[in-house]
Amino acid sequence: MENKIPFSFIVIIGLMLFALFFGAGNLIFPAMLGQSAGTNIWSANAGFLLTGVGLPLLGVLAFGFSGKEDLQSLAGRVHPIFGVVFTTILYLAIGPLFAIPRTGSVSFEIGVKPFLSEKAGFIPLLVFTVIFFGITCFLSLNPAKVVDIVGKFLTPIKLTFIGILVVVAIIHPIGTLQAPIENYTEHAFTNGFQEGYLTMDTLASFVFGIIIINAIKGKGAKTKKQVMTVCLKATGIAAFILVGLYTALSYLGASSVEKLGYLDNGGEVLAQVSNYYFGTYGGIFLGLIITVACLTTSVGLITSCSAYFHKLLPFLSYKTLAIGLCVFSAVVANIGLTHLISFSVPVLSILYPIAIVLIFLTFLHCSFKGRTEVYQGSLLLTFVVSLVDSLKGFNSTILEIDQFFVHNLPFYDVGLGWIIPAIAGGLIGFAASMIKNKERLIWTKS
Repeated sequence: MENKIPFSFIVIIGLMLFALFFGAGNLIFPAMLGQSAGTNIWSANAGFLLTGVGLPLLGVLAFGFSGKEDLQSLAGRVHPIFGVVFTTILYLAIGPLFAIPRTGSVSFEIGVKPFLSEKAGFIPLLVFTVIFFGITCFLSLNPAKVVDIVGKFLTPIKLTFIGILVVVAIIHPIGTLQAPIENYTEHAFTNGFQEGYLTMDTLASFVFGIIIINAIKGKGAKTKKQVMTVCLKATGIAAFILVGLYTALSYLGASSVEKLGYLDNGGEVLAQVSNYYFGTYGGIFLGLIITVACLTTSVGLITSCSAYFHKLLPFLSYKTLAIGLCVFSAVVANIGLTHLISFSVPVLSILYPIAIVLIFLTFLHCSFKGRTEVYQGSLLLTFVVSLVDSLKGFNSTILEIDQFFVHNLPFYDVGLGWIIPAIAGGLIGFAASMIKNKERLIWTKS
């Protein structure tokens, strides 16, 4: 007999999912998308919601569906080596290469930069990141209750202030929506889709998913059906809140252009909008809230990454890894938020398609009986196309291959050229598996 899971617990899990995904960094991307999309905001926002909300929650559901205990074992369905490599790269991406440095950069952009002169130079960012990651390091080595208390106290205040900001922006918009710019004039949906990569939440869902599934099982869910039912309801709650907030923030960004002009990044958008409505004190309050929120996110990521790499490399202690990751993140954070985001785009253009395909293959696992060749064929072709496409982000490309893809591969010109190869690779892998099994059967009989 199944244990009945109370609805109050499902609500708590839903709110927990929302809190895990809605880090302070996630505030900046919808606002920037709105500025660029202008009157095409709704189609751009729809694309963003697919990758910024839909796929991360599908990633959580995929874990419940797979029955696996961690990402490495799930990715190991492709090959044990792939399991280790993909998991390691993913932790590096949501850790010291992008997400952790971004917590320091976002905090500086929103909490400090608005109060500095344009001639301040690089010293303020350097000093701020040293202090920020020094505190992160201290808390990571002594995580205990401090971060928990701050997080629980801060989240309601942060959401209340952001809620007030977006409500005011909707009721009394700063200005009218302007014409879209750059690629948002013709490909608003697909650009919004790729902009959602920057949240890195689909990658993080592979880490958060197991936390949610274990919490549901710990409450008494016994069967796979019950786990999936509770998980589906909880993700629905999280999705409802995330969709509302992201859409409101996108509109806030879009309506700000007429008075504030086009800004460098979403951190500046939020800071200036807050200052526009609430003056200097509003900007200070928002800066403090975002800085502490980023600090808790940073501590959580340092803790998770240090624990994983200690498990992978036991000869390195957790303490050594935590200190090393903090120092490295502080150095990377000093390249600035705008440059950090621009550098992460091509890397995420490789990782995200692989993560998306792995999620869908997980749901289809039973239909092709878990054949390894299907995973390998689909992910190999996905990687090849994504790699060629991503090289453009580094101002480098293999011209002949790129031009061939442009003229022959559907959706390649809008950054989604990996879709058809992923399907074709899976079918090729399935056919190869069938041939291999047939040959093995003939050999056995003979």
